[in-house]
Amino acid sequence: MSARNWGLLLLLTLLWGSSFFFYKVLVAVLPPVTVVLGRVGIAAIAMNLWLLAQGAGMPRSPRLWARFLLLGLLNTVIPFILIAWGETRISSGLASILNATTPIFMVAVAHFGTHDEKLSWAKIAGIVLGVVGVVVLVGQDAFAGGGYIWGALAVIGASCAYGFGGVYSRRFRDLPPMQAATGQITGGAILLLPLSLLADHPWTLPMPGGAVWASLLAIALVNTALAYFVYFKMVATVGVTYISLVTFLIPIIALLLGAAFLNESVTAQALAGMAIIALGLAAIDGRLLRLGRRPSMRSGPRSG
Repeated sequence: MSARNWGLLLLLTLLWGSSFFFYKVLVAVLPPVTVVLGRVGIAAIAMNLWLLAQGAGMPRSPRLWARFLLLGLLNTVIPFILIAWGETRISSGLASILNATTPIFMVAVAHFGTHDEKLSWAKIAGIVLGVVGVVVLVGQDAFAGGGYIWGALAVIGASCAYGFGGVYSRRFRDLPPMQAATGQITGGAILLLPLSLLADHPWTLPMPGGAVWASLLAIALVNTALAYFVYFKMVATVGVTYISLVTFLIPIIALLLGAAFLNESVTAQALAGMAIIALGLAAIDGRLLRLGRRPSMRSGPRSG
């Protein structure tokens, strides 16, 4: 992989990893559903404008938009709200590590929901390691009270929703990827608007300050809209094998930002849980293990 693509990989890691930091900042002053609506709504506007500028636009089929609503529910509304709410009770670093279990849920859902992605012994081992990692992460803190366990379960629930959403997104393979992503985000925004109005009564909330608006714009335009652009740019150039490395790197960014700016502690328990989950992910995605063996088979790795 070329130096440019490695740079894009690190950029994507920074974009997705820092979203946990911005969630933590925002949910301290705004209700979680309103935070998610702001993120998704602003991102949807930006992504639709970008498609129009490219001369693409979005399909108009009512049946397709009904599917976009379901995809937005599974991949945006449910997980984003659960993560935002969960971060009112747990640290951003812990949330990022728990969210890294998404591929573990995805392979389990795919076994029952698809015909060509069945469980193997390696995947089963990965699931077991993932469960062990979560147990190590949560540990005795589950009995500490203060809503800690509910925050952790919320983020695990978000990972489960992503698992269902990832399998359902296979139905959009015939669409250009950026259109599918924009449809998902737009469908999520449509569902979130009435939910926010009913749950949070945002017109009664005090006007946020400049720092809050800056964080909201960052998580919408940078962590969502720009991140999707970078993601699909990498899919077109290097494929999904190398991009799957992001799953391992996101918690590192979130832990560093939480420790540096939010005074969150990085405990040995968190590092141990993250390491076990990483082993589980490596077992599930055997391609990552094969990447390390390629240089010994040839004179050197080829740039992508």
